[in-house]
Amino acid sequence: MSLNKTVLITGASRGIGSAIAYKLAADGYDLALHCRSSVDELKALADSLQKEFNTKSHLLRFDISNRSQTKEVLEEYLLENGAPYGVVCNAGVTADNAFPAMLADEWDSVLDTNLGSFYNVLHPLVMPMVSARKPGRIITMSSVSGVMGNRGQVNYSASKAGIIGATKALALELAKRNITVNCVAPGLIETDMVSQEIAEAALKGVPAQRMGKPEEVAATVSFLMSEGAAYITRQVISVNGGMI
Repeated sequence: MSLNKTVLITGASRGIGSAIAYKLAADGYDLALHCRSSVDELKALADSLQKEFNTKSHLLRFDISNRSQTKEVLEEYLLENGAPYGVVCNAGVTADNAFPAMLADEWDSVLDTNLGSFYNVLHPLVMPMVSARKPGRIITMSSVSGVMGNRGQVNYSASKAGIIGATKALALELAKRNITVNCVAPGLIETDMVSQEIAEAALKGVPAQRMGKPEEVAATVSFLMSEGAAYITRQVISVNGGMI
């Protein structure tokens, strides 16, 4: 049954984003689903959610690293639909390399996409959410790499650590507006972004001795999105099988 609340999810077409979409649809939210290029996958997801949960989905396509394009698409969405109840900033990229060999483009693309999109996506949405004078939820996606660092991922770790800092600062600004801002930091999760070679090496540092499932990350997002999480803000919740 619809809650008459809409959640916007960036990077929704696959992996953790798709799992979040399924979980929030099961919870009763309507969705605004974003992708950069995987339009067919996004349409298939929306069709599946409609059939299974009778979910209303609005499809959005833009490059989160492109500030003007992101602003244009989101402002058009806001004009037609009003401010969403929640936002999940999930989309991101990697370009792993040892730092001495890291190219400038590998640094810039990861920082511009992962950290730059915090501003690009949320800046057009925050004031409309505040002006709605209703409770709201913003959830950003960091990583264990942003919490503890990871070799070969200086760029990715920097971008994800930056997201944590930005999330905590924005939470302070929005707390009195009843809009919570929290960060989820997944560890080693079964997605197409994690190669078998990386997984085998990283598992040695996971006390749970297994990879996590996208659905386990989605369950954490679901809780933070709920009314029961209204007094939780400015937090980083790790979903990583016990990694420190």
